Amino acid sequence: MCGIAGIVRLSTLTSPPILNSVLESMANKIRHRGPDDGAIYNTVTTGLAHRRLSIIDINMGAQPMHSSDGSVSLVFNGEIFNYVELREKLVKKGHQFVTRSDTEVIIHLYQEYGLDFVQQLNGQFAIGLWDEDRKRLLLVRDRVGICPLYYTVDQGRLIFASEIKALKPALNNGLEISSRALDQLFTFWTPVSPNTLFKDVFEVSPGQMLVVEKGEIQKYSYWDWEFSVDDYWQTSESEQAEELLELLQDATKIRLRADVPVGAYLSGGLDSSALVSLIHNSGKVALTTFSLNFAEKDFDERHYQSLLIQQLRLKHNHLTVDAQDIAENLKSTIYHAETPILRTAPVPMGLLSSLVKKNNYKVVLTGEGADEVLGGYDIFKEAKVRQFWAVNPDSMFRPLLLKKLYPYLNLPDSGQAAYLKKFFAESLDQPKNIFFSHLPRWTTTAKAKLFYSEGFSGELAGTPLDDLRRSLPSKLIQMNFFNRAQYIESKSLMPGYLLSSQGDRMLTKHSIEGRYPFLDHRLIEFSNRIPPKYKMKGLCEKYLLKKAMKNRLPEEIIRRYKQPYRSPDIATSVDSVLSEELRYYLSPDELKKNGFFDNKKVEFLLKKTSSNRALSVSDSQALIGILSTQILAEQFL
Repeated sequence: MCGIAGIVRLSTLTSPPILNSVLESMANKIRHRGPDDGAIYNTVTTGLAHRRLSIIDINMGAQPMHSSDGSVSLVFNGEIFNYVELREKLVKKGHQFVTRSDTEVIIHLYQEYGLDFVQQLNGQFAIGLWDEDRKRLLLVRDRVGICPLYYTVDQGRLIFASEIKALKPALNNGLEISSRALDQLFTFWTPVSPNTLFKDVFEVSPGQMLVVEKGEIQKYSYWDWEFSVDDYWQTSESEQAEELLELLQDATKIRLRADVPVGAYLSGGLDSSALVSLIHNSGKVALTTFSLNFAEKDFDERHYQSLLIQQLRLKHNHLTVDAQDIAENLKSTIYHAETPILRTAPVPMGLLSSLVKKNNYKVVLTGEGADEVLGGYDIFKEAKVRQFWAVNPDSMFRPLLLKKLYPYLNLPDSGQAAYLKKFFAESLDQPKNIFFSHLPRWTTTAKAKLFYSEGFSGELAGTPLDDLRRSLPSKLIQMNFFNRAQYIESKSLMPGYLLSSQGDRMLTKHSIEGRYPFLDHRLIEFSNRIPPKYKMKGLCEKYLLKKAMKNRLPEEIIRRYKQPYRSPDIATSVDSVLSEELRYYLSPDELKKNGFFDNKKVEFLLKKTSSNRALSVSDSQALIGILSTQILAEQFL
């Protein structure tokens, strides 16, 4: 990944001039994204800044890059994986290239196709393109939201950057937390796009292009998750699995394109194991893998990692993390995430990327996205069981299926059925509600709002559910409930948390680029045509992927029950794990200063952590959310 930033004057009559010193300060704020090189470009109307992580065409790919006639200038973060094929096509059309970089391919594509150039791209990208002749700025973000891109308008200027911290040097005033966005985060784990946690700072949403021209900002959606409304599938299961495998092989192959070594993350689950197997068998690279292990056995997956390491004789590196490591790295995690978090899972991912850097790698492939695309999450199983249960809500037997979902959780046998039934009965009488699949989870998260201060609660208007509903298309109501759950997940938690706080930000913290074969748009479009019954057969998640990989992976990995990535919970051992510095953020004076949370309620919550009893999921999320919000306020306000 790289880092980009820029300023465009919407009116040269009223907006202040663009200073080189400001552009340089913006770029320096995101130096961690691109430590290899940096440059700026400044005209009367626009200024562009870039920090480079050199991966393709190391000697000639510097940015900002300009067209041969100087009319088009570009800063770009990410990778265009089909740039080789696009370059060949453009050469046949008469285009002449001076570099081997994917950056130059974007410039020529824009000159050839205009605004439609983005349809040609297979990749992950955040693009800032300035057309001098038309006095037009384009801000473009990849289809699923892998690369971040933020903007705001201040003093008649549009200011954009890869991270919010890079906007600050150009702002007349400081940042301010949006009460509405924070309330959304304490429901969905992330604000509703295009909102960010900060007032008047927005993201370019996934699959979106902003066109800034003649002082106006227009938004265009160039891609979305489209699901087949027909449950009819003409090919056999074997043919579906074969096509899936071919797509995944090609998506993986083109993501190995780099002029530096490429590694891979290996969790021990189906997705990363499938990916590592395909990379190894491609023969393109001598593969090195990287894994997280945990001192607490409940979270550790090293047994499954070792199965593949031994079978493929991989060169492997691992890192063992405990609760103390998480506490010690929490502050830096929040700084890079630029948002509160409700669980500590991003912290170990940041530590893992530091291991990658220590081994002199810049690029890793990961299995992220497979669950959203192929129907792997427990939340999709829950939706399936709950839909079945809702048909006969008084049944004693239908809710018992819920017991099959969580064998990895240490729920007491005596109360397990009652606990699960109570949790998943949320909104059982609303099976046609478009949010039916997610309401139990969101209700649990929203319990953290009980700790809001009276003053903060009074600022809130409307509800997060209404905000999310307004952001979603009307076509949602027509979808199969399973596809609807996939769509909501792919437009909320995945880009807002998994690919951001837990993904891009924890990778770029240590100047590492992550690549995601399962999020190749061709694979998504293929999967979206598959009827849900083939994605999850009965309660067997990612059925087609298991079928495709059956003879390529150890049987134990194929058959293992899905265990989502989790990390040790520092909320249950605050006294022994949190330093005096971290506990300071939860002190009455600090809580009163920021005004978000009621200090007496938080004090009561802290007493719970000292009682040697495990906190409930909602209390744990609340404590981490409160602590990380307090940390963020100090860092950014």
